[in-house]
Amino acid sequence: MPIHTRFLAGSALACLLVPATAIAQPSTVETVVVTASPFAQDPNQLATIVDVVDRDQILNQGGASLSDSLKDVPGVAGTGFAAGANRPVIRGMDAARVAVLENGLSSSDVSDIGPDHGVPIDPMVTQRIEVLRGAGTLRYGSSAIGGVVNAIDNRVPLSLPGELRQEANGSYDSVSQGGQGGVMFDAAAGNFAFHGDAFLRRDGDYDTPLGMQANSFSNQDGFSGGSSYFFGDSRVGASVTHYDADYGIPAEVSHIVMRQTKFTTDDSFAVDAGALQKINLQASYSIYAHNEVEGDGTIATTFLNDQFDGRAEALFGPIGPFSNTALGVQVGNRSYSALGEDAGYLYPSNTISEAGYLFTELPFTANLKLQAAGRIEQVHVSGTPASNTFTKLDFTPVSGSAGLLWDAASNLKLGLTLSSTARAPAQTELFARGGHDGPGTFETGDPTLKIERSNSLEGTFRTSLGPIDLEGSLWGSSFDNYIYGDLTGSTCDDDGNCVPGDSEELKELNYAQRDADFWGFEAKASAPLWQTQSGTLGVNMLADYVRATFGGGFGNVPRIQPFRVGGGLSWDSQSFNAGFLVMGVGDQNEIGAYETTTPGYVDVSAHAEWHPFAERPGFSIAVVGHNLADEIERNAVAFNRDEVVMPGRSIRVVLHQSL
Repeated sequence: MPIHTRFLAGSALACLLVPATAIAQPSTVETVVVTASPFAQDPNQLATIVDVVDRDQILNQGGASLSDSLKDVPGVAGTGFAAGANRPVIRGMDAARVAVLENGLSSSDVSDIGPDHGVPIDPMVTQRIEVLRGAGTLRYGSSAIGGVVNAIDNRVPLSLPGELRQEANGSYDSVSQGGQGGVMFDAAAGNFAFHGDAFLRRDGDYDTPLGMQANSFSNQDGFSGGSSYFFGDSRVGASVTHYDADYGIPAEVSHIVMRQTKFTTDDSFAVDAGALQKINLQASYSIYAHNEVEGDGTIATTFLNDQFDGRAEALFGPIGPFSNTALGVQVGNRSYSALGEDAGYLYPSNTISEAGYLFTELPFTANLKLQAAGRIEQVHVSGTPASNTFTKLDFTPVSGSAGLLWDAASNLKLGLTLSSTARAPAQTELFARGGHDGPGTFETGDPTLKIERSNSLEGTFRTSLGPIDLEGSLWGSSFDNYIYGDLTGSTCDDDGNCVPGDSEELKELNYAQRDADFWGFEAKASAPLWQTQSGTLGVNMLADYVRATFGGGFGNVPRIQPFRVGGGLSWDSQSFNAGFLVMGVGDQNEIGAYETTTPGYVDVSAHAEWHPFAERPGFSIAVVGHNLADEIERNAVAFNRDEVVMPGRSIRVVLHQSL
């Protein structure tokens, strides 16, 4: 029996064997976000906009990466280097400028070092994903200057479940003839809560309108177990997670075999002593490694990354005119090394950071409040640049932001945020010194790089005009000492002998600094067109745009996502949901030096979800289609866009049982 048939049959059996008597009736839960501030809040009470992708959306989107789940979020793209390596890009910024987090702590990998390196977080076991842009990223430090993607799960239980909760899901994807499946549970015994999950994904080489994309397979599996003990309004908890992946690098013959084991603690202590209400403690320690394996099975390079990330926050209630205040400290220690052919690309390095931050809210009136934050860091980076002289560097990024939220009317909220955020140069930007076969570059860092600073202004609006919901952002960022990879137009061999033109294998790339200006907008809207007792027919629209140029007339910042605009219809009812989205992606002709243009395309996606059993409301069957017009799609953000075509027409069948 083919593997995808076994997956689907097994998943259906797992879903249907869950006892119907355990199903809890659905209840209305107020939406809160945890990424934008230390206080879980209604997203409409924040000056910046936080996008949330929920569990149903994650499962229906499919894909092996967080970027796949975020494909319809305005302002967000993916590096698209491989099915197993597709790191989020926010407002044209990626790598060391976008923090990828799991429950607020670092993903602790090497995806910021090369676009061929994946993130060891699988959407299949993620409850929701929050995307934060703008000044609220201050809480997370230098690596979040462009934005934050926070994958939230329940691996360390945050509450006692009232009863056993279980979930099973499985799917089959036609474009890669792939099968995926996962299970999870939450249970309680006295004051203890327990969580467990496991998943398995097997996707073959995917089809494109031009034929099969060779070496595009992606396999992942993993498991996690965690527990928390609750006493009064306090809790202590911990989890252990293991992740494995094996994915191909399209347009190459190599593949990457990745593994990570992560230990996490998450504790919260109710204090209620005067203004001090609570103290939260979080920490994770990760052991990460991946092998880059040649077509003949030999291991070319092994990348190693051991990383600690810890945070402590004290939450205060009203203090004078301030309604909520948080004081926090964050520490990190990252040790990186590599063995083998590409070991010379980046010698062993160590990054240590200590930071303190403040977040506070000040209501001026019932309709106007200020949200302010500040952060100061000490970053210590050591490594060996191309000069072969071991180097230790210290940076002190200082950042601040202030945002106003005005309830201008009962159906209109306006936000204005001014921020100045700083980022210390990352280890690759400082110490890169050789060939990196994945992206096909010969990179040279610069240990004299300075702190990068972004001065930003962002305006937001959220309004309900009768049944019509609208929200959007207009933003601009002026960078001092923006750090980027500068393609010189020369190519190099593995020994660093570079010549003009393309006669050698590796493109010469030098890390440099230059002032830069970014600006853009995001917008989305939804409205019901027809409402009956049976359901609601609605319309949905979204658009985003990013423009980025260097100061002094030095041209365009490289690898910027193109303009997008899309719209579609949806039908929502108790037993059946369906919809489609037509997304127009523009040409990208505003390119960096020695880049190629990327043609636009129209992407058509659709879904239909059916809950066939009234007595089993948690059981659903969904059919999801992507690129239904079978368009030739190339990702303007990807290093390998000239050689790699994105997946063609895809039909997914998803079975899901939750209770």
